[in-house]
Amino acid sequence: MASALLRRASFAPVRPASALFLRSRVQHLQLASISSSAILRSSFWKDVPLGPPDAILGITEAFKADEFAEKINLGVGAYRDDNGKPWVLPSVREAELRVVSKKLDKEYAGITGVPAFTKLASELSLSPSSPAITEGRLAITQSISGTGALRIGGEFLDRWYPHSKEIYIPNPSWANHKVLFTDSGLTVKQYRYYDNKNIALDLDGLLADLQSIPDKSMVLLHACAHNPTGVDPTPEEWAKIADVMRSKGHFPFFDMAYQGFASGDADRDAFAVRFFIEQGFEIALAQSFAKNMGLYGERVGTFSIVSETPEISKAVESQIKIVVRPLYSNPPVHGARVAAEILGDADLRAQWLEEVKTMADRIISMRSLLKSNLEQLGSQLNWSHITSQIGMFCYTGLSPQQVDTLRSDYSVYLTRDGRISVAGVTTKNVQRLAESIHAVTK
Repeated sequence: MASALLRRASFAPVRPASALFLRSRVQHLQLASISSSAILRSSFWKDVPLGPPDAILGITEAFKADEFAEKINLGVGAYRDDNGKPWVLPSVREAELRVVSKKLDKEYAGITGVPAFTKLASELSLSPSSPAITEGRLAITQSISGTGALRIGGEFLDRWYPHSKEIYIPNPSWANHKVLFTDSGLTVKQYRYYDNKNIALDLDGLLADLQSIPDKSMVLLHACAHNPTGVDPTPEEWAKIADVMRSKGHFPFFDMAYQGFASGDADRDAFAVRFFIEQGFEIALAQSFAKNMGLYGERVGTFSIVSETPEISKAVESQIKIVVRPLYSNPPVHGARVAAEILGDADLRAQWLEEVKTMADRIISMRSLLKSNLEQLGSQLNWSHITSQIGMFCYTGLSPQQVDTLRSDYSVYLTRDGRISVAGVTTKNVQRLAESIHAVTK
């Protein structure tokens, strides 16, 4: 009896729902859909403001959009050959072939990177005979180029520098310095560096500021080829800076992005770093191989700290690892292997040093050519600062209004502070560049 009832129930026809029920159900689903859509349209990021464009990238974009055939881009901070093209160093090509032929694995590097690379990089910056190396007082890690080195340094100093949370950078300095250190938790302040009136180093202002800031302050120093001014202290001026730093107990943090690339001599460009160590300073150093090896996209660099004793150095290294681990865990290996191949082979290293000199010499010659062209045009201004400055960048002394006119009337692109990348100057465009600058400075 029960089974029969179940069978009848299972096959009983379903009664059609009433029209009222169906309308109610449809309305419910429509309301649910509207409510869901409203939630989706309320973005989590609706209050995020539009950020300002990057100043350098903005110049490049404007340059690309310019249809004038003889346009000139002096904003890019990367080496270009005399045809205005990127140059991959032959020594880098050869090193890459050697690395690839070894058929190495792609396993993770350690937290502090490829050991062969960091050892050779430290010897390049400090010299193999540096007491910081021979006495085991150097803690070093591979970094994501110079930018990554600075960020590691900022994070380490924010956690462990015992005297202050303020770091003093030159005025002006590379624009990313302030952002990097601020994001690391430090407060960024400035010391005088550049004399805009005389287009030269403001040594008196620099020394006075280092003397007046609190004792044991952190001070960022450009080791060579100051970015953006191209104005470097002489060895005698470095000695005066070191005297004030020592008397005040300041901590020097060197940014060395252009070793060898500035003068063509890697030892000469490392003078300040080595001098401070010889004078007994504990220092921090951010080192980059972007410019001097042309390894821009490979992001190859190091961050290091020289300590008083090997025991302190071991503790510092342990804390550097703790900083690195949650940032990116460990660095990429290919670029570091290429750099190590170059630095570790006597013939390849010699070839590389010649190529670095070739790049430096071309930039030096473009400075001289630009200056001579301006003088030949009859300019009454003093352009000696073009050749007295050093490295990739030159502070021309042009005003923002003159820069704007160069861009709008002559299709010459540079930053509004008058900084030009000398790597963008070639034998083919230098005359037109000089004519354009002369036109806006008469």
